[in-house]
Amino acid sequence: MIAIDTLVHILDLGGTFVFAISGAVAAVNRRLDIFGILVVSFVAGNFGGITRDVLIGATPPAALSDERYLLVSAVAGLITFFSYAGIDRLKTPVLLFDAVGLSFFAVAGAQKAISFGLSPIMSALLGMLTGIGGGMTRDVLLMEIPQVLRSDLYAVAALAAAAVVVAGDILGVPYGISAITGGILCLGLRFMAIKHGWHLPIAHLSAQQRAENSPPDDDGN
Repeated sequence: MIAIDTLVHILDLGGTFVFAISGAVAAVNRRLDIFGILVVSFVAGNFGGITRDVLIGATPPAALSDERYLLVSAVAGLITFFSYAGIDRLKTPVLLFDAVGLSFFAVAGAQKAISFGLSPIMSALLGMLTGIGGGMTRDVLLMEIPQVLRSDLYAVAALAAAAVVVAGDILGVPYGISAITGGILCLGLRFMAIKHGWHLPIAHLSAQQRAENSPPDDDGN
């Protein structure tokens, strides 16, 4: 039987690798050089975990104290740089890798928060933050609106996965079972949202449209 801490560490490294690939793919799409690709790869793969560790007091963060995180990020970036054509054949590769990384990080982040004594609600929220943090930082570096603010059920899927882990801990369900269940739920929600365009309610009129449709004021404007 794999210890919980070991399983969390494996999921953390797996999420780092997958998110690093998503960051590298996005960087290649923006025509960055190899150094820029490696930087974005590291940021995407590690900033969610770094933020989590800082918030719960697990310092120095694992990504900065364990060289395996840097190695995994660098390998993912180099694989993408030299094999981009193969990766790009996947449909919407960044979204696909994001979905996998999101599920890994959400269930690992929630369990690590639980192990540091956070409340169930805070553990679920921190699991979600672990999942979305790297992608948000990646998009900011590339001057894009973060996926979490515009993508279909992005944060919701991460929160759902983290909530399953938290509920499993409360009910005494083994972490391996709750992690697999939460990860599958997160993947399912993201894939279905990507495929069918599911999203939370949005405003149907832009600011410009609202201005055009609004009645003129007293000055005739």
